[in-house]
Amino acid sequence: MGDPVIRAEGLGKTFRTGQQDLTIFSDLAFEIRRGESVALVGESGAGKSTLLHILGALDRPTAGRVLFRGKALDGLDDGQLAAYRNREIGYVWQNCHLLPEFTAAENVGLPLRIRGIPSNKALKPARRLLKRVGLGSRLHHQSGELSGGEQQRVAIARALVSEPALLLADEPTGNLDERTGAGVMRLLLGLVRERGLAMLLATHNAAFAARCDRTLRFERGRLRELPGGAA
Repeated sequence: MGDPVIRAEGLGKTFRTGQQDLTIFSDLAFEIRRGESVALVGESGAGKSTLLHILGALDRPTAGRVLFRGKALDGLDDGQLAAYRNREIGYVWQNCHLLPEFTAAENVGLPLRIRGIPSNKALKPARRLLKRVGLGSRLHHQSGELSGGEQQRVAIARALVSEPALLLADEPTGNLDERTGAGVMRLLLGLVRERGLAMLLATHNAAFAARCDRTLRFERGRLRELPGGAA
């Protein structure tokens, strides 16, 4: 594996509920290296999505810190955090969140358009990635004209168009049937290895978790690493 891409040090998250504090997790410490796929498993409500949001700078921890390539996220201002989210992180969610009025290629190119890249230039890598995920014939179709598996492949291409270092995938096969989900998982793992990405995959699927390089399990607000790729 390559150098560490993301590292958590003493990470904790507590929410205020009425007059009480609810601690989701505490004192988490781990790292994910370049080219490494790590599964994140645990019961619903254990904190998997919250942890992904913190790593992706969509939320802040209440304790500890996140370091991206050795630089602490809590030292970045709002503009730098926005650039981090746009350039360094690829997100794949259970719900694809595609814009229905956009074509597949326009959806994939959106992160580049947000960065200020003109449409004609943003569409070139978008088309290239859609061909890579097997949707070269669906470039001009809107999301409503695509199957669930095709929509998730569009979402994967969108997550990769900025050439991020870290891919955060939150139950990306949760809305798909078993066969389609397996295909999406094969694609994700192949792209991680091909592009030298670091990936953290939150999943309830033990078979998918076992295909990752490592597995981290939430247990009572802490993380335990399981041997091999076991889930």
